[in-house]
Amino acid sequence: MFSTGLLHWLTSDQGLMVLLAQNWLLGIALIALVIFLETGLVVLPFLPGDSLLFATGAFLGVSGIAPVIPIVMIATAAIAGDSVNYALGRSWLGQWIIHRNWIKPHHLDKTREYFATLGGPTVTLGRFIPVVRTVAPFFAGLSGMCPRRFMLFNALGGVIWTSSLMLAGVWLCRISWVREHLSLFSLAVVVISVLPMLLHLLPRMWKQAQIG
Repeated sequence: MFSTGLLHWLTSDQGLMVLLAQNWLLGIALIALVIFLETGLVVLPFLPGDSLLFATGAFLGVSGIAPVIPIVMIATAAIAGDSVNYALGRSWLGQWIIHRNWIKPHHLDKTREYFATLGGPTVTLGRFIPVVRTVAPFFAGLSGMCPRRFMLFNALGGVIWTSSLMLAGVWLCRISWVREHLSLFSLAVVVISVLPMLLHLLPRMWKQAQIG
């Protein structure tokens, strides 16, 4: 419910778009804060990052504002958010979770092995998948992924994720139907971003159901 209400406020004529029109720098700063919270706090995976970036790009395109400064601000927030999340995984909190045996030792070993081999692509490409982009940095820190390697793929993912979605909004806002149905199109962006995870999980869920 909160996520739906926030998405409506972000894309409605009375919400964030009005704030951006009145003071686009303040609006971009607020958007950067939302992106930071979504990527930086593992307990906030429900914030609508994808749709927010697209809607922001659409506003910039309609308003004729150059997207360079907004992209730099928001990409910086995304990179900082993942860095905080990674640090939380490496901190006493991550160690406390391990000592509480919330993660079984063999699962933790598999996680460490996974991030040692595929952690980089997961941190980068996981940006485009809701929930994954929130939990991946935390587990990267929890598993002891090399800090330099993490920061490289974190920065790469943050720049690609924010710039691609915002520039897509800038370009697609030229289409009148997109401008008139921004909320619907923003929702479609979320659905498309979730599809890879669903296509990966559904066969496993089906197989488990057949076994059960």
